[in-house]
Amino acid sequence: MVNSNVKSIQEEIHRLKKEKNAIILGHFYQRPEIQEVADFVGDSFGLSQQAQQTDADVIVFCGVHFMAESAKILSPDKKVILPEPEAGCPMADMADVKQLKEMKKQHPDAAVVAYVNTTAAVKAHADVCCTSANVLKVVQSLPQEKIIYLPDRNMADYLAKKTDKTIIRWPGYCYTHNWLTADDVKKAKEEHPDAKIVVHPECSDEVVSMADKVTGTSGIIKYAGESDAKTFIVGTEMGLNAALKKEHPNKSFVFPSKKLICAQMKANTIEKVYESLKTLSPEVFVSEEIRISAIKALDKMLQVK
Repeated sequence: MVNSNVKSIQEEIHRLKKEKNAIILGHFYQRPEIQEVADFVGDSFGLSQQAQQTDADVIVFCGVHFMAESAKILSPDKKVILPEPEAGCPMADMADVKQLKEMKKQHPDAAVVAYVNTTAAVKAHADVCCTSANVLKVVQSLPQEKIIYLPDRNMADYLAKKTDKTIIRWPGYCYTHNWLTADDVKKAKEEHPDAKIVVHPECSDEVVSMADKVTGTSGIIKYAGESDAKTFIVGTEMGLNAALKKEHPNKSFVFPSKKLICAQMKANTIEKVYESLKTLSPEVFVSEEIRISAIKALDKMLQVK
Protein backbone atom coordinates (compact mmCIF):
# COMPACT_ATOMS: atom_id res chain seq x y z
CA MET A 1 0.00 0.00 0.00
CA VAL A 2 1.31 3.46 -0.92
CA ASN A 3 1.86 5.69 2.10
CA SER A 4 -0.71 8.53 2.06
CA ASN A 5 2.04 11.12 2.60
CA VAL A 6 4.00 9.73 -0.36
CA LYS A 7 0.83 9.82 -2.46
CA SER A 8 0.20 13.48 -1.64
CA ILE A 9 3.82 14.38 -2.47
CA GLN A 10 3.49 12.55 -5.79
CA GLU A 11 0.35 14.54 -6.59
CA GLU A 12 2.17 17.81 -5.83
CA ILE A 13 5.04 16.69 -8.08
CA HIS A 14 2.63 16.12 -10.98
CA ARG A 15 1.18 19.59 -10.41
CA LEU A 16 4.61 21.24 -10.31
CA LYS A 17 5.71 19.44 -13.47
CA LYS A 18 2.92 21.13 -15.41
CA GLU A 19 3.50 24.48 -13.75
CA LYS A 20 7.25 24.50 -14.45
CA ASN A 21 7.11 22.71 -17.84
CA ALA A 22 9.37 20.07 -16.39
CA ILE A 23 10.09 16.46 -17.19
CA ILE A 24 11.22 13.83 -14.67
CA LEU A 25 13.64 11.14 -15.77
CA GLY A 26 14.09 8.15 -13.46
CA HIS A 27 16.79 5.53 -13.72
CA PHE A 28 15.81 1.88 -13.30
CA TYR A 29 17.71 1.82 -9.99
CA GLN A 30 15.66 4.60 -8.40
CA ARG A 31 13.18 4.03 -5.58
CA PRO A 32 9.78 2.71 -6.83
CA GLU A 33 7.90 5.84 -5.70
CA ILE A 34 10.24 7.94 -7.86
CA GLN A 35 9.82 5.66 -10.86
CA GLU A 36 6.06 6.12 -10.46
CA VAL A 37 6.25 9.91 -11.01
CA ALA A 38 8.86 9.76 -13.77
CA ASP A 39 7.83 10.61 -17.31
CA PHE A 40 10.43 8.15 -18.55
CA VAL A 41 12.17 5.28 -16.75
CA GLY A 42 15.24 3.76 -18.35
CA ASP A 43 19.00 3.39 -18.46
CA SER A 44 21.34 6.36 -18.22
CA PHE A 45 21.92 7.25 -21.83
CA GLY A 46 18.45 6.34 -23.00
CA LEU A 47 17.12 8.86 -20.50
CA SER A 48 19.48 11.54 -21.78
CA GLN A 49 18.20 10.92 -25.29
CA GLN A 50 14.65 11.36 -23.99
CA ALA A 51 15.75 14.64 -22.43
CA GLN A 52 17.17 15.78 -25.76
CA GLN A 53 13.88 15.08 -27.54
CA THR A 54 11.57 16.79 -25.05
CA ASP A 55 10.12 20.29 -25.28
CA ALA A 56 10.34 20.69 -21.50
CA ASP A 57 12.31 23.62 -20.10
CA VAL A 58 13.43 21.71 -17.02
CA ILE A 59 14.87 18.20 -16.67
CA VAL A 60 14.79 16.65 -13.21
CA PHE A 61 17.23 13.75 -13.50
CA CYS A 62 16.68 11.13 -10.82
CA GLY A 63 19.94 9.26 -11.05
CA VAL A 64 23.56 10.10 -10.29
CA HIS A 65 25.76 13.02 -11.29
CA PHE A 66 27.32 11.69 -14.50
CA MET A 67 23.83 11.00 -15.87
CA ALA A 68 22.68 14.56 -15.24
CA GLU A 69 25.90 15.77 -16.87
CA SER A 70 25.15 13.70 -19.98
CA ALA A 71 21.69 15.23 -20.17
CA LYS A 72 23.23 18.71 -19.92
CA ILE A 73 25.78 17.89 -22.62
CA LEU A 74 23.01 16.84 -24.99
CA SER A 75 20.54 19.54 -23.90
CA PRO A 76 22.62 22.63 -23.09
CA ASP A 77 19.69 25.04 -23.30
CA LYS A 78 17.63 23.17 -20.71
CA LYS A 79 17.87 23.50 -16.94
CA VAL A 80 19.06 20.15 -15.56
CA ILE A 81 18.32 19.41 -11.90
CA LEU A 82 19.76 16.61 -9.75
CA PRO A 83 17.56 16.23 -6.62
CA GLU A 84 20.45 14.99 -4.46
CA PRO A 85 23.69 16.81 -5.42
CA GLU A 86 25.82 14.28 -3.52
CA ALA A 87 24.48 11.39 -5.62
CA GLY A 88 27.72 10.48 -7.37
CA CYS A 89 29.12 7.29 -8.87
CA PRO A 90 32.18 5.75 -7.17
CA MET A 91 33.12 3.93 -10.38
CA ALA A 92 32.95 7.12 -12.46
CA ASP A 93 35.19 8.78 -9.87
CA MET A 94 37.80 6.05 -10.36
CA ALA A 95 38.76 7.60 -13.72
CA ASP A 96 40.28 11.06 -13.98
CA VAL A 97 41.68 13.13 -16.82
CA LYS A 98 45.27 13.15 -15.55
CA GLN A 99 45.43 9.34 -15.43
CA LEU A 100 43.77 9.07 -18.82
CA LYS A 101 46.28 11.42 -20.44
CA GLU A 102 49.12 9.29 -19.04
CA MET A 103 47.58 6.11 -20.38
CA LYS A 104 47.09 7.70 -23.80
CA LYS A 105 50.81 8.60 -23.84
CA GLN A 106 51.67 4.97 -23.05
CA HIS A 107 49.37 3.68 -25.82
CA PRO A 108 49.31 6.37 -28.55
CA ASP A 109 47.90 3.92 -31.12
CA ALA A 110 44.89 2.96 -28.96
CA ALA A 111 41.36 4.32 -29.19
CA VAL A 112 39.76 5.52 -25.95
CA VAL A 113 36.30 4.11 -25.29
CA ALA A 114 34.59 5.71 -22.31
CA TYR A 115 31.61 4.05 -20.71
CA VAL A 116 28.80 6.57 -20.14
CA ASN A 117 29.52 5.97 -16.44
CA THR A 118 32.28 8.58 -16.56
CA THR A 119 32.46 12.29 -15.82
CA ALA A 120 31.95 14.89 -18.53
CA ALA A 121 35.64 15.84 -18.22
CA VAL A 122 36.73 12.26 -18.98
CA LYS A 123 34.27 11.97 -21.89
CA ALA A 124 35.89 15.10 -23.36
CA HIS A 125 39.14 13.13 -23.76
CA ALA A 126 37.58 9.97 -25.23
CA ASP A 127 37.25 8.98 -28.88
CA VAL A 128 33.82 7.50 -28.36
CA CYS A 129 31.39 6.65 -25.57
CA CYS A 130 29.40 3.45 -25.10
CA THR A 131 26.68 1.91 -22.98
CA SER A 132 26.45 -1.60 -21.58
CA ALA A 133 23.97 -2.32 -24.40
CA ASN A 134 26.15 -1.21 -27.33
CA VAL A 135 29.69 -1.64 -26.02
CA LEU A 136 30.52 -4.57 -28.35
CA LYS A 137 29.21 -2.78 -31.45
CA VAL A 138 31.10 0.38 -30.55
CA VAL A 139 34.41 -1.41 -29.99
CA GLN A 140 34.08 -3.51 -33.13
CA SER A 141 33.28 -0.41 -35.21
CA LEU A 142 36.66 1.18 -34.47
CA PRO A 143 39.62 0.79 -36.86
CA GLN A 144 42.15 0.65 -34.01
CA GLU A 145 43.26 -2.76 -32.81
CA LYS A 146 44.05 -1.53 -29.30
CA ILE A 147 41.33 -0.14 -27.04
CA ILE A 148 41.71 1.73 -23.78
CA TYR A 149 38.43 0.91 -22.05
CA LEU A 150 37.42 2.76 -18.92
CA PRO A 151 36.51 2.77 -16.14
CA ASP A 152 35.15 -0.75 -15.56
CA ARG A 153 37.64 -3.62 -15.36
CA ASN A 154 34.86 -6.24 -15.31
CA MET A 155 33.36 -5.00 -18.55
CA ALA A 156 36.88 -4.88 -19.99
CA ASP A 157 37.23 -8.59 -19.17
CA TYR A 158 33.91 -9.25 -20.88
CA LEU A 159 35.05 -7.31 -23.95
CA ALA A 160 38.37 -9.15 -24.12
CA LYS A 161 36.50 -12.45 -24.46
CA LYS A 162 34.02 -11.15 -27.03
CA THR A 163 36.36 -9.34 -29.42
CA ASP A 164 39.74 -9.92 -31.09
CA LYS A 165 40.87 -6.43 -30.14
CA THR A 166 43.51 -5.85 -27.47
CA ILE A 167 41.67 -4.39 -24.48
CA ILE A 168 43.70 -2.23 -22.10
CA ARG A 169 41.93 -2.42 -18.75
CA TRP A 170 41.27 0.42 -16.38
CA PRO A 171 41.22 -0.72 -12.71
CA GLY A 172 37.78 0.72 -11.81
CA TYR A 173 34.69 -1.24 -10.86
CA CYS A 174 31.10 -0.89 -9.69
CA TYR A 175 31.02 -1.81 -6.01
CA THR A 176 27.36 -2.89 -6.21
CA HIS A 177 27.84 -5.37 -9.06
CA ASN A 178 31.20 -6.46 -7.66
CA TRP A 179 29.51 -7.61 -4.44
CA LEU A 180 27.66 -10.34 -6.32
CA THR A 181 29.63 -13.58 -6.05
CA ALA A 182 29.58 -16.86 -7.94
CA ASP A 183 28.48 -18.55 -4.71
CA ASP A 184 25.47 -16.21 -4.50
CA VAL A 185 24.42 -17.16 -8.01
CA LYS A 186 25.09 -20.87 -7.44
CA LYS A 187 22.90 -20.88 -4.33
CA ALA A 188 20.08 -19.10 -6.17
CA LYS A 189 20.32 -21.59 -9.02
CA GLU A 190 20.11 -24.51 -6.59
CA GLU A 191 16.93 -22.99 -5.16
CA HIS A 192 15.51 -22.21 -8.62
CA PRO A 193 16.94 -24.87 -10.97
CA ASP A 194 14.69 -23.92 -13.90
CA ALA A 195 15.56 -20.21 -13.73
CA LYS A 196 17.57 -18.43 -16.38
CA ILE A 197 20.56 -16.40 -15.18
CA VAL A 198 20.82 -12.89 -16.64
CA VAL A 199 23.49 -10.52 -15.39
CA HIS A 200 24.94 -7.09 -16.07
CA PRO A 201 28.43 -7.03 -17.66
CA GLU A 202 29.65 -4.94 -14.70
CA CYS A 203 29.58 -8.18 -12.68
CA SER A 204 32.77 -10.15 -12.09
CA ASP A 205 34.14 -12.54 -14.70
CA GLU A 206 33.16 -15.52 -12.49
CA VAL A 207 29.53 -14.38 -12.36
CA VAL A 208 29.39 -13.45 -16.05
CA SER A 209 30.66 -16.93 -17.01
CA MET A 210 27.64 -18.50 -15.24
CA ALA A 211 25.04 -16.43 -17.07
CA ASP A 212 22.63 -17.49 -19.80
CA LYS A 213 22.56 -13.87 -20.91
CA VAL A 214 24.86 -10.90 -20.27
CA THR A 215 23.33 -7.51 -21.02
CA GLY A 216 22.54 -4.04 -19.65
CA THR A 217 19.45 -3.04 -17.72
CA SER A 218 17.19 -2.49 -20.75
CA GLY A 219 18.46 -5.74 -22.21
CA ILE A 220 17.59 -7.64 -19.01
CA ILE A 221 13.97 -6.46 -19.29
CA LYS A 222 13.89 -7.38 -22.97
CA TYR A 223 15.40 -10.82 -22.37
CA ALA A 224 12.83 -11.59 -19.67
CA GLY A 225 10.08 -10.90 -22.20
CA GLU A 226 11.61 -12.92 -25.03
CA SER A 227 12.56 -15.98 -22.97
CA ASP A 228 10.13 -18.84 -22.32
CA ALA A 229 11.44 -19.10 -18.77
CA LYS A 230 9.14 -18.13 -15.90
CA THR A 231 11.85 -17.37 -13.33
CA PHE A 232 15.03 -15.33 -13.69
CA ILE A 233 18.05 -14.92 -11.46
CA VAL A 234 18.99 -11.27 -11.97
CA GLY A 235 22.50 -9.94 -11.42
CA THR A 236 22.11 -6.19 -11.16
CA GLU A 237 20.91 -3.49 -8.76
CA MET A 238 17.63 -4.45 -7.07
CA GLY A 239 15.86 -1.30 -8.21
CA LEU A 240 15.35 -2.95 -11.60
CA ASN A 241 12.81 -5.24 -9.94
CA ALA A 242 10.10 -2.55 -10.18
CA ALA A 243 10.43 -2.26 -13.97
CA LEU A 244 10.71 -6.04 -14.39
CA LYS A 245 7.50 -6.65 -12.43
CA LYS A 246 5.70 -3.89 -14.31
CA GLU A 247 6.70 -5.22 -17.73
CA HIS A 248 6.39 -8.92 -16.93
CA PRO A 249 3.88 -9.37 -14.07
CA ASN A 250 3.49 -13.12 -14.70
CA LYS A 251 7.17 -13.88 -14.25
CA SER A 252 9.37 -14.15 -11.13
CA PHE A 253 12.67 -12.38 -10.51
CA VAL A 254 15.25 -13.48 -7.97
CA PHE A 255 18.04 -11.14 -6.87
CA PRO A 256 20.70 -13.45 -5.43
CA SER A 257 22.22 -11.00 -2.95
CA LYS A 258 20.76 -8.39 -0.60
CA LYS A 259 23.89 -6.32 -1.24
CA LEU A 260 22.72 -5.42 -4.76
CA ILE A 261 21.81 -1.88 -3.72
CA CYS A 262 23.47 1.32 -4.91
CA ALA A 263 23.45 3.77 -2.00
CA GLN A 264 24.12 6.69 -4.35
CA MET A 265 21.10 5.88 -6.53
CA LYS A 266 18.94 5.54 -3.46
CA ALA A 267 20.12 8.94 -2.16
CA ASN A 268 17.36 10.55 -4.21
CA THR A 269 14.03 10.50 -2.36
CA ILE A 270 10.52 11.51 -3.33
CA GLU A 271 10.80 14.45 -0.90
CA LYS A 272 13.98 15.66 -2.60
CA VAL A 273 12.35 15.37 -6.02
CA TYR A 274 9.51 17.57 -4.76
CA GLU A 275 11.90 20.17 -3.28
CA SER A 276 14.02 20.26 -6.44
CA LEU A 277 10.94 20.94 -8.57
CA LYS A 278 9.73 23.59 -6.19
CA THR A 279 13.06 25.46 -6.12
CA LEU A 280 14.50 24.36 -9.50
CA SER A 281 17.72 23.41 -7.76
CA PRO A 282 20.37 22.04 -7.35
CA GLU A 283 21.27 22.71 -10.98
CA VAL A 284 23.95 20.78 -12.90
CA PHE A 285 26.38 22.71 -15.11
CA VAL A 286 28.98 21.62 -17.69
CA SER A 287 31.46 24.15 -19.06
CA GLU A 288 31.05 24.85 -22.78
CA GLU A 289 34.65 23.82 -23.45
CA ILE A 290 34.12 20.38 -21.91
CA ARG A 291 30.64 20.03 -23.39
CA ILE A 292 31.83 20.61 -26.98
CA SER A 293 34.53 17.95 -26.65
CA ALA A 294 32.35 15.47 -24.76
CA ILE A 295 29.45 15.67 -27.19
CA LYS A 296 31.73 14.50 -30.01
CA ALA A 297 32.30 11.21 -28.18
CA LEU A 298 28.58 10.83 -27.47
CA ASP A 299 27.59 11.68 -31.05
CA LYS A 300 30.09 9.18 -32.44
CA MET A 301 28.47 6.50 -30.29
CA LEU A 302 25.06 7.38 -31.71
CA GLN A 303 26.37 6.89 -35.23
CA VAL A 304 27.24 3.24 -34.56
CA LYS A 305 24.52 0.97 -35.96
